[in-house]
Amino acid sequence: MRATSLPLLLVLLLVACGGGGGGGGSPTTPPIDNLPGLTDTTVYSSAAEASLPGAVEAAAVSTQTLTANGQTLSYTATAGHLIARDSVGTAEASVFYVAYTLPGADAATRPVTFFYNGGPGSASVWLQLGSFGPRRLVSGVPDTTAARPFPIVDNAEHLLGQSDLVFINAVGTGYSQAIAPFTNRSFWGVDSDAALFRDFILRYLAVNSRAASPKYLFGESYGGPRTAVLARRLQEAGVMLDGVVLQSPAMDYNSNCAITNGRGCGGFLPTFAAVGAFHRLTQPVPTDLSAWAANARNYADQVYAPALQAFVTGGQQAPALWQPLADLTGLPVNRWQVTLNVGADDYRQWLISGQLLGRYDGCMKAATGSQLAAEGDPSSTWINESFAQGIAAHLRDQLGYRNASTYVVLSNAINSWDFSHAGRALLDTLPDLAAALAQNPRLRVLAVSGYHDLATPFHLTETDLARVDASRVTIRNYAGGHMSYLDDATRMAELADMKAFYAGTLALRAAADLGPERRALEARAVVASDRAGTPQTPGSVAPTAESAFQAPLRDPWVPPRMRAQ
Repeated sequence: MRATSLPLLLVLLLVACGGGGGGGGSPTTPPIDNLPGLTDTTVYSSAAEASLPGAVEAAAVSTQTLTANGQTLSYTATAGHLIARDSVGTAEASVFYVAYTLPGADAATRPVTFFYNGGPGSASVWLQLGSFGPRRLVSGVPDTTAARPFPIVDNAEHLLGQSDLVFINAVGTGYSQAIAPFTNRSFWGVDSDAALFRDFILRYLAVNSRAASPKYLFGESYGGPRTAVLARRLQEAGVMLDGVVLQSPAMDYNSNCAITNGRGCGGFLPTFAAVGAFHRLTQPVPTDLSAWAANARNYADQVYAPALQAFVTGGQQAPALWQPLADLTGLPVNRWQVTLNVGADDYRQWLISGQLLGRYDGCMKAATGSQLAAEGDPSSTWINESFAQGIAAHLRDQLGYRNASTYVVLSNAINSWDFSHAGRALLDTLPDLAAALAQNPRLRVLAVSGYHDLATPFHLTETDLARVDASRVTIRNYAGGHMSYLDDATRMAELADMKAFYAGTLALRAAADLGPERRALEARAVVASDRAGTPQTPGSVAPTAESAFQAPLRDPWVPPRMRAQ
C-alpha cells in the first residue's frame, strides 16, 4: 500500500482544549513540521466532565491504493474532525472520523455507509480494521497462534466496490470530545448519543455534498440499538435511509438474561449447542452447523423454554431434559442438575474443565489462570492490544493523521451511561426500528450474527427482530463470534450477503420518487469549514497519558446497580 499526500484542502490545525477546560486565548499559526497530512496538537480527553472550549474542522487527506483479487484500486482516505451542531446551531462535539471514498464517483448514485461499534463507549476501530474497510488486521481468529501485534494487510473483502465507508467514533472514544458548555457525559445516554450521531451525519452529508447519495448505517452490538434510534431520528430530519446493517445487535436489553439477571436464558441454548459442537462435545458431533442450529432452535422454543419458565417461576425441575440438554450442548448432566437456567458465564467456565471459553467467541479458549484468561474473556484479550496499536499506526503512518493523545478504544462511559429510553429503565429499541420502517417504505434491514457469540446470541436476535415487519428484515447467521467478520471464511460469506443486500436496496431506491427528499436536503445552507468557540493555543494544555482501555470489552452490559434482583 502507498499513500500520496493530496493538496490539503483543510490545512487548518484542529485545535481544542482537553481535560476539563484550561487553555484558551487567540489561536496562533500552527508550527510547520513539513510532514504530509495533519499534525493535530490538540490534547483530547475521554473523561466524563471533559470538554473543548473550541474546535476547528480539519483532516488529513491522502490518496491510497489497495491491491486485492488481482486488481489495484485507488481511493481517498480522510482522517479528522467535523463539528456536530444541534438543530439550533449550537456546537456539540468535535467528532473524529475516518472516511474511505472513491474519487470521481457520482454522488447521486454512489452509496455512503456510516459504521460504528457499540460499548457503549467503544471506538469504531473493530469495524474499521477488522471487517470491510480497505485495510485489515490479520487476527487468525478463532485460533490463538497468530503473531502479535497483528500485521495489517490490504483487505480482499473490502466493501469499497459497493459503498464509500465512514467510520464514526462516539464522544469520549478515538479522538472525539464534547465542546463546552457540553461535556463528554452530555452524550452518554441512549437518546443524546443517537442525536449526536444524527448531527454528525447531517454535517458529513452537507460538507461532502452527499445529500443525494444512497445512505446506509452499520452498527455493531450496542451499535444495533443506536442504529434503531438513529435511523428514526435521521428520517425525522429528512434523511431517508436505504438500508441498515445490524451486526450482533442487542436491540432489547430487557430480553437478554445476561443483562437483567431476571429472566430465563432460553435464548442462549442454540448458541450453547453451536459452541459445544465446535468443541466436539455434543452427541452427535454435527457436520452441518446450520442444521444443528435449527434443531437447537426448535428444541429451545418448543421444549426447553416451557420447562425453563416453570423452573424460574416455581423451581420445578425437569429430570427428563437433563440428558437431552447434555447431548445438545456438551455440558454434562450434573451441571444441568444444578440448575436448568444455565447462563453464558457459567457455560463458559463449565464446558471444558480447566479452560475458560471466550464470551465474544465461544470457539476460543484459554487455560484457567493463564494470561489470556486473566481478564475474563480470551476472545477479547487476544485482540485488544493489537487493535489499539494497529489503529495508532494506521492513522499516523498510513493516513498521515498525527496526534499525541491516546486513541481511546474503550472509554469508561459504560459505567455512567443512561440506559433509559422511551419510559423504560433499560432500552428497548425495537419500537424505534419499527417506526423507522414505517417512515420509509423502501428501508430494509440486514441482521448478521455469529453462531458462537455468547454475548448477543443469534437466536435472541431472531426473536427480538420477530417483533418488526419480517418482510423487511433479512437475517443471516455464520460460524464465528460477536465479531464474526474476524473469521476468514465468514467474512467472505458476510460480504457476499452484504453485496446482495446493497443490490436489492438500490433496486428499491431506483423505483422510488426521490425528488422531494433531495430538494429538501440540498436546500440547506452549508458552511464549508466550521469553527466553534475559542480553540486551544498549541502547547497551552499539558499532554495526558490516558489508557486506551478504560473498561473491559463487555458489550452488552449494564452496571450491577441497574440489574434486576
